[in-house]
Amino acid sequence: MPLKVTIRKNGPYLVSGDLNELELTDADGNKYDLTGKQAVALCRCGASVNKPFCDGTHSKIGFQAAEAAVKNEGGPMGTKM
Repeated sequence: MPLKVTIRKNGPYLVSGDLNELELTDADGNKYDLTGKQAVALCRCGASVNKPFCDGTHSKIGFQAAEAAVKNEGGPMGTKM
């Protein structure tokens, strides 16, 4: 099953699929052990005390974000070139 990243409304990035194919590292290159996990939720609000993983703090602080996919208009990441 391919990796899939789903943006949760005003919440985390939910990564699911074959996590054996995912290498998640910190800024120093240290790998997070995802053994046995079927999905992980990555913090998007920046307030989790368990970064890079979501701990639900987004709901306590009223995190608001844009979730709508932007139509690609010819450039990378939906930007015009």
